[in-house]
This record gives sequence, structure tokens and C-alpha cells, in this order.
Amino acid sequence: MDYPRIIKGRLDSFRVKPNIPDYQKMRDNFRWEEISSELAWFDNEHINIGHVAADAHLETDRRNKKALIWESQRGEVEEFTFANLAKLSNKFANILVNEAGVLRGDRVFFFLERVPEIFVGILGTLKAGAVFGPLFSAFGPDAVRDRLFDSKAKVLVTSPSLKRKIAEIIPGLPNLEKIIVVNRKNDVLDADDLSYEAAMERASENFQTVHTNKEDYAIMHYTSGTTGKPKGAVHVHNAVIGHYATAKYVLDLHSDDIYWCTADPGWVTGTSYGMFGPWSNGITQFVYEGVFSARQWYKMLEKWKVTVWYTAPTAIRMLMKAGDDLPGKFDLNSVRHVCSVGEPLNPEAVMWGERVLGKSIHDNWWQTETGSIMIANYAIQDIKPGSMGRPFPGITAGIIDDNFDELPAGQEGNLAVRTGWPSMFRTYWGKHDLYQSRFKKGWYITGDRARTDDEGYFHFISRADDVINSAGHKVGPFEVESVLMEHPAVAEAGVIGKPDPITTEVIKAFVSLKRGFEPGEDLKEDIKRFAMKRLSMAAAPREIDFVDSLPKTRSGKIMRRLLKAKELGLPLGDTSTLEND
Repeated sequence: MDYPRIIKGRLDSFRVKPNIPDYQKMRDNFRWEEISSELAWFDNEHINIGHVAADAHLETDRRNKKALIWESQRGEVEEFTFANLAKLSNKFANILVNEAGVLRGDRVFFFLERVPEIFVGILGTLKAGAVFGPLFSAFGPDAVRDRLFDSKAKVLVTSPSLKRKIAEIIPGLPNLEKIIVVNRKNDVLDADDLSYEAAMERASENFQTVHTNKEDYAIMHYTSGTTGKPKGAVHVHNAVIGHYATAKYVLDLHSDDIYWCTADPGWVTGTSYGMFGPWSNGITQFVYEGVFSARQWYKMLEKWKVTVWYTAPTAIRMLMKAGDDLPGKFDLNSVRHVCSVGEPLNPEAVMWGERVLGKSIHDNWWQTETGSIMIANYAIQDIKPGSMGRPFPGITAGIIDDNFDELPAGQEGNLAVRTGWPSMFRTYWGKHDLYQSRFKKGWYITGDRARTDDEGYFHFISRADDVINSAGHKVGPFEVESVLMEHPAVAEAGVIGKPDPITTEVIKAFVSLKRGFEPGEDLKEDIKRFAMKRLSMAAAPREIDFVDSLPKTRSGKIMRRLLKAKELGLPLGDTSTLEND
């Protein structure tokens, strides 16, 4: 579906000149080699993400600049300068090497709440030359076991409560040699635990960061599992070039910004853009430990005078659900730039941001496998609601057919990216044949369906395996969901194809309602009529079920395969990343 409404880039909303004032000129002149020269390399082949994010600032005027402002659920505040992060991460690196026996390339996983120690620990792990893996703290025992077992993790960093949560699976992890426990509440630890606090007290502040090669493994992110069993996507130290460049030019970070990425460090956004992107740029970032609350989030934006805010479509829809009047109770004038990622941002959410927040919400697209932002809406460019934007300078994206040939503007096909960008994943851990299958004729095949328009904007249609075949028409669920969300009663929608003997598949929608609306047959028919006016007969939902909420991964993506499995009575498959699993 085309959305002719365009939100014009608003130059007057910027206190400073945007980093990309001219998109085409930037694309023409962009060189990854020039970007890499801005970072702190040891030499032409050796770089370390931990060094770039922390220690590289020690010889600059950013040494004593705030790197991290952390507020707990209870309102406690802790602040860390870049010098603090450098010293503390040195201490943790010494713990890994001297007390946990960690060697270069060993895997160190973090199953920890959103506390300062996770940031210190990850930087220290990288400086020690080990590979870190983040685990979302809401995971259940099975999800943690699968990832630790698959990765052959040697060390786990966790807390007393989370260790108790997974106690049953620990004996079945033959490669796990040491558990480091962050004990903020002074619980009694098990005899074989290594106390983070005690070890940090005795560890030296001096550590020689391992001169890792740019192609040495650094990060192991397990995919979110929307389409099947999570896979360990492995990234290298060279990925920091992509983190740095995209944080600078897409998030439009400037030296005086206060930046807030709402993503948990257990997910790829929470590391690429909750650590490495902002800190490689020397930016102060705010982190809030607490759970989502619309009122609390607005309060945090006001209190810390956040200037750049990076969040997710699910969060934006929850803010919408909380009402249009609430934002006006807070002073949000400090917010200069708002970005969104995680799944496509529905056009209605973009229009809501403009109407209610007075802020243009800039969607962008990337994946766990790409490691950094690939396609984006830039700070001063026109926004086409529902569009992913345009490729990042240095990135060649295209729409290709099943023979891997490029398609012209307007035609739907497979979204693909030309290989060779710095943050591209290097393998699926233990599944290299599967990894190789994702590359054809110089393209990385993303698994998404999309199209371009005449101005080079990319428009997401669906995951390739979500496409619905209704009476010979290929329908992307995102298109239908976006139309449904324009109905005044609809807060969220999830759409699947349901087998039908005549049309192959009919479209069924699962809808959650906004406050003040009650489910009923009259409302169901009204929503159907509303959708019918905006969609073709084949694309309009034939069936609608009202639900309290939609199944999502803990990173906020709607799990349509679960909706379909439950509807058809099929096995649910892997649910390790399911919200409230």
C-alpha cells in the first residue's frame, strides 16, 4: 500500500547541523576506509571494540566526560565517566584471565539484569580477547541452556536470583567452568560462585588489552527466533566500524547529546547501539533499569533532558495505547531526534508521533546478522510513513527475484544486501553450511520481502515465510496490519494466512483494542468494512479474533508463526524468546 502523506524533514528542529545534510552527496563520497581511520586501531590489522568504546577516550578531552548515567527501578542513580569504564573493565578483564582462566576466543555469556556491571563486564570481556554473548534476563531455563550448550560457554556472569532461576540446567553444561555472580543485594552465594564484588576489589586496574585481529570473533548474538530455532550469529571486532558510522550518521549523535536506547543489552540493539555505537562516538548515554511504563518513560525523557531517543515499534504502540493526553504532561522539548527499530514501524505510529509528540519518528531496518543499520530514514529527509528509508552510505541494497537478479522499482521481491560491509556476521556458530546458504551471487539474502519506489525508498512487505497466498494474490501481513491499526479502536494487529480449499488461504487478523473499546460482533464487522475500503478483496481479513495481547519475542517482534500454530493446532516449535514464556 502506498502512503502519499509525507512528513517533511524539519531543519528547524535541530540545534546543530545534522550529520547527513545531503544524502546523495554523502553516498557518493562515503568510504569505509575513511571511517575506519577515525577509530583507535592498534595497527592496520588489529582493533578491539572494548578499547575503542572506552580506553580510546582517555587521551582526549572526553576522559572525564560522563559515559553512562544509570537509574534503577527505585530511583537510585549511578554515573560513570569514560575513565571509570576503562579502569573497571580492566579489572574485569583481569578477573577473567587470572581467576576464571579465560583464554582468547573463549565464550563468556551474560545472563544479568540491566545493571552497570553488565556494561563493565562486556567491555572487559572484549578487552581480554574473549567472545561475549548476551542473554536476556527474562529468559527461562531452557532458553539459557540451549544457548550456553550450543556456544560451549566457559564462563557465565549472572546474579543470585537469576542463577536460582536456572539452577536445574547448570549440571548439564559440561563446558561451563566458572560462574561469576554480581551480588548487588548481598545475598548468600554458593561456595563455588566467584563473587564479582570481591574479585573486583582485589583485581588490578592495569590490563594490557589483547590486540585482537579485526577478523577475530567478538560477539555472539542468538537470533530472536521469530521463524525458528535461534542461531548464534557471530560478529568480529571489525564490526565496530559499522556501529560507529551508523550511530553517527543515522542516530545523528553529536558531542553534547544525551542518548537513550531503550533496548535491553540482552539483544543486539542493546549492544550495537546501547554500548558500541554511542561510546565509540564518545557520547553520554542514559540507561533506565525499570520496566516499561508510559508515564515513567516520559518522566525519564524530561528528567535527563534526553536529546536522541532510540526505541522500538512495540514501545511506541504501547505509548499510543496509553493515550494522547499523557505526553503533554511532560516537557519533551529536549528531544531532537527519535528513531525506531526491531520490526517495521506502522504508518499510523509515524503519524501519531508527528501529531501527538510533535516528533518525526525515523524508522530504520537491520538484522541480528547485519550487525548494524542497513537502511534508514535520516534526520532531515522526508519520511514516507511505512517506509524503511534509504540504504546507508556504503551499503548496496536491492530487491531481487528468485534468480537473484535485481527488480525495478515498484516490484515486490527478496530484500538483499551486497556483501562486504564491516559489521556483517561471519558465521552461524556450528552451522556454517546454513550460513553459506544465506549468500547467493554476491548478495546476502535477508529473508525479508520488500519493494522500492521511484525515489529509492525501501518498503517492507513481510518475512518471506509470512507471505500469504490469497486467491493468487501475494499479501504481506504488515500491509494489512498497518491498515487495521488506522482504525480508531485497534491498538495492535497480527495477521496470518489460514488454509482455505477455494482461495488457498484466507486472511485472519488477531486484534487487541485500545482502552475504552469493548470486543463485539458489531465492532468486528466495522473493522472488516474499514479494512475492505483500504485494501483489495484478497487482502482484507475475512476473520477477526479479539485478543488481550499478541505473542511477541522479548525484543518486541510479533510471532506470527505462533498465531498460526495455535490457530491450526500445530506444534508451537521453539518458544525460548517468547515474551512471558
